[in-house]
Order: sequence, then structure tokens, then C-alpha cells
Amino acid sequence: MARLTPLATSVLLLATVSLVAAASQQIPPYVKQCREGDPKIVDCITGALHHLRPYLSKGIPEIEMPSVEPFRMDELSLSLTTGPNGYKVTLRDLDIYGASNFTVSDLKLSHGTAPFEAHIKIPELKINARYTSSGVLIILPASGQGTFHSTLGDIIATVQGTISSHQRQGRDYLHVDTLNVDLDIKTVRMLVKKVFNNNRILTEATNLFLRENGHEVLKAMMPQLRLKLSEVFKGIANQLLTHVPTDTLLLPANL
Repeated sequence: MARLTPLATSVLLLATVSLVAAASQQIPPYVKQCREGDPKIVDCITGALHHLRPYLSKGIPEIEMPSVEPFRMDELSLSLTTGPNGYKVTLRDLDIYGASNFTVSDLKLSHGTAPFEAHIKIPELKINARYTSSGVLIILPASGQGTFHSTLGDIIATVQGTISSHQRQGRDYLHVDTLNVDLDIKTVRMLVKKVFNNNRILTEATNLFLRENGHEVLKAMMPQLRLKLSEVFKGIANQLLTHVPTDTLLLPANL
């Protein structure tokens, strides 16, 4: 077997290092790069967020990001009427569909200590959950278990947050420190199924209440829903940013 000369060995080592470096700098398919100093950087970042949609829908296994279709919330607890026998509802194991079908309609980047802000349109969110209720609804005892189903339509989410940067292994990474989500929801449809041992009168009474008071029920849900959505979306953003260095997301300005 022929032995490599020192020159050939050096060339081979250099080629190997170059290949490794090139592989390490490959752009992940879910990343659409933007460039610092681009006068249309807001449009570019908006496009990069839209580029992410199919990957969020399916999940990104290489960075351990699960699909957001659906994303799950553990529990929401609601008190819908007052009094000692007030109508109370607990929703568990909420599966929420439609979050990846979003459009960023407006984006303001953070400057200094000012937060970033985005307005995001979502045509529809569907919620399926396990339903447990107690108390009295109107004049009927309304304790039971079943399933809860809701469709929320024409949603505008206002997202505000702050971002910091830190170094790891010589490279800069971004991190979402705070994230707040507010929701403006135009249409609400809610119903329950398979409750009260399939008692038709109680089921119809409950669905009548939900149909006529859907926005009030949503109002009761909103503080917990905003908090949980903020936690979920912050976690998704940081799962991505932890694995992708800043110089992969944002190229330096042209000199």
C-alpha cells in the first residue's frame, strides 16, 4: 500500500476540515436567511416566518420540535355563573388545530429596550377537549363529563416580546425572554357531545347556553388562554433559536 507524502497528507487533512466546516455551515431547509442592513428586512423576516409554516405543521425532528398541529394545552378551568351552585367547567387535554396557518400582517422589530410587535392573522382555530362540568345551568343540574368542541374564526393575534443575545461555543444565539399574546376573535362556535349520559334535554340546554353566550365563555377563557399560548409560542421560538446561530439566520451587511 502506497504511503502518502507529507504534502498529500496536508492536502487531505485540509480537504477533510473544509468538508466538515462546510457541512456544519449548511443552511437548514426551514431557515430563510435575511441580511443586516437590508432596507426591506421587515419583508424578509416576514417571508422567513411564512417559510416556517409547513415545518411547524409537520414538526422538525432534527431540533426536537414537535408538530404544532395540534398543539396541546393541559387544562382550562372556568366559572361561568356565580353563586354556591355556579356552573363550572374544566377542559382537559385541549388539542388546538390551525395555528400553523398564519399570516404576519404587520411586524415592528425591536430597537434597544423596545419590544418587537407583530400582528398575525389566523383564519380558524379548532379546539377539541375533554369536558367536565358541575353546578346548575339555568335551573338544571349540569354535572357531567363528555367532549368539548369549538371553532374560533377570524383571529388577529397581537404578539409582543423581548429578545436577548448570548454566546455559546463562540457563536451568538438569540433567545426570546418575554412573549405576550393577545387575541381578537370575531366568531365563536362551541358545543358539547356525549355528556350527561347522553341526556338530550341537558345536552341541548348546555349547547343553547354555549351558542348564546359563546363570547362570554371565551372572555372567561381568555386570561388562561393568553398565558398558555404565550408559553407555548415562546417555547417553540426558543426551540428553534437554540439550535440555529444568529449568523445563520441573519447574514452580515454587505460592505
